[in-house]
Amino acid sequence: MLNFTPIREKKTTYLEVSKALTPKQLHKLADEMIDTLLKIIADAKDRDVVVVPSDPQAMDTFAAKAEDKGIAWTLGHVIVHATASSEESAALSSVLARGLSVEGRSRFETPWETVKTVSQCRKRLEESRKIQHAFLHTWPDKPSSITYSPGPWAGDINCAARFVMGLGHAESHLGQLREIMNQAVASRAPKKKASR
Repeated sequence: MLNFTPIREKKTTYLEVSKALTPKQLHKLADEMIDTLLKIIADAKDRDVVVVPSDPQAMDTFAAKAEDKGIAWTLGHVIVHATASSEESAALSSVLARGLSVEGRSRFETPWETVKTVSQCRKRLEESRKIQHAFLHTWPDKPSSITYSPGPWAGDINCAARFVMGLGHAESHLGQLREIMNQAVASRAPKKKASR
């Protein structure tokens, strides 16, 4: 798996990290990320998917509804969010690889409220794997070198860098998922009765 810390610390860029990556390597990196996400939730129970964790720092400035801005994300919420971001990056990487201009976003996120079981989470992850691979398969044999800037925080990026951005976003949620699972497992332990 790629190390995204130097990018977050502004010691390098997505473009620099991804400049030598081939589509074959991007396929492998996508698999590594999905496999990591599946491993984190390997011992999850259905109740863990919907339990609201303790997260005092919860703040989603991009939440569609104002009342959702400060809610802690459930395991299901993190899964659908991370996969939607990876798929959007894969879709936009295809646009760039084919020499087209990126116009707007290309994002669909499964409504997190509908994800209530571990089976749904696993299915979403495998579906995302399929979608990411499918977008990589749309790249021509010689991808375009066209670049664009999604924002000042990213600098100019090409098709490989755009794909890697999605992986970086998913990686940024790994710690959050692990913490949700830790809390879920801890909440399953039987409560000890106070002794008199």
